[in-house]
Amino acid sequence: MRTIGLLLFLAAGTTWAQYEVPKPGTYALPVIKAAADGAVVDSQGRALRLRELTRGRVTVLSFIYTRCTAAKACPYATGVLNELHKRSQEDPSLAQGLRLVSMSFDPGNDTPERMSAYSALVSGRASAAEWRFVTTRSSADLQPILDAYGQAVDRKRNPTDPAGPLNHTLRVFLIDHEGRIRNIYSSATLDPVLVLADVRTLLLTQR
Repeated sequence: MRTIGLLLFLAAGTTWAQYEVPKPGTYALPVIKAAADGAVVDSQGRALRLRELTRGRVTVLSFIYTRCTAAKACPYATGVLNELHKRSQEDPSLAQGLRLVSMSFDPGNDTPERMSAYSALVSGRASAAEWRFVTTRSSADLQPILDAYGQAVDRKRNPTDPAGPLNHTLRVFLIDHEGRIRNIYSSATLDPVLVLADVRTLLLTQR
């Protein structure tokens, strides 16, 4: 799939944090608000509630759509999650305590089958953290979730735009094991080194 190849290319060519990140556990991440629930479908076509994927572990939730090719949008976000996933292979505590979720906001195109194909980039990492790829059955199911998370999405005037047909802001959410949002990353702050420090900080507070 073209998008998968692009995101892997971007991740491979990215130099991550060039600044000193605080040591995990030396700072606090205040509770922002509760992570919203909603009806979703996983890449195997199974219906579930989003809350099932935002409780019990520290979760990094990224809203994406598979047709996006904008360099600092969905491919970049998925590249960051991919980096976290790779690093979790080397750390059993991270593999057991972290969950990654990529959720599509393009249900008309991103069917469970499409999300299953998109998830192929994580195949072969049996020892890494859980990474789930989900979509919704309809826009009616999707919209309340987007509203609750403040994820803006609308259609471009040019549906054949080479960067993808949807306008959206990049928002990635850090959610603690109790289902509370503790950080929200934008394109300016989304860096795997920083996110990893935040994840480890939350994991330390669970002990």
